[in-house]
Amino acid sequence: MALEINGKIIKILPQQSGTGRNGVWKKQDFILETNEQFPKKICISSWGDKVNVLSQININTNVKVSINIESREYNEKWYTDVKAWKIEAENNNNYIDSHTDTPFTDTTYDDISGISFSDENNMDDLPF
Repeated sequence: MALEINGKIIKILPQQSGTGRNGVWKKQDFILETNEQFPKKICISSWGDKVNVLSQININTNVKVSINIESREYNEKWYTDVKAWKIEAENNNNYIDSHTDTPFTDTTYDDISGISFSDENNMDDLPF
């Protein structure tokens, strides 16, 4: 599932990094405020080389973010990630692509407590 959200970056959270079973990873979350009558705030994660794209965008910049939404279960609790796979900064009312269209495809999730989540074995659960 790929979606696009337009809005303004209102906060960039500190970068996180670590080592998982697939090697070194880095991620950075940012808060996007939507351009609606009743604006919503959404925490979006950028992974890998998308962190470098995020570092080139200033706070209060209008952007168009292409995202994937994914949930996973761990110990009977569900966790949802909103991951950016393309971030475009608005410039003079035109969107300037600040990176490629290639989605981030890593399926390993590591949090700060060192727990590793993987959805590789869920591939057999597809209904088609």
